[in-house]
Amino acid sequence: MMRVRFFAAAAEAAGTDVADRSEPTLDALRAALVHDHPDLGAVLPRCAVLVDGVRADADVPLTGTSVIDVLPPFAGG
Repeated sequence: MMRVRFFAAAAEAAGTDVADRSEPTLDALRAALVHDHPDLGAVLPRCAVLVDGVRADADVPLTGTSVIDVLPPFAGG
């Protein structure tokens, strides 16, 4: 089981800051999150996803993963 942490607009779209998930790959996780939280469909494609602190863009396996961070783009300076 891994912990998914949502930040800013991703948390708002998901309706929560955290979720415990067990999908086997990043692509499966993305699909399941959008299925469970449809508003994430508009936000998730723009988000950076960190798998145990390392940015992941491909369909990486999540076996042994502890934390997934979903970070929307930040503005400001």
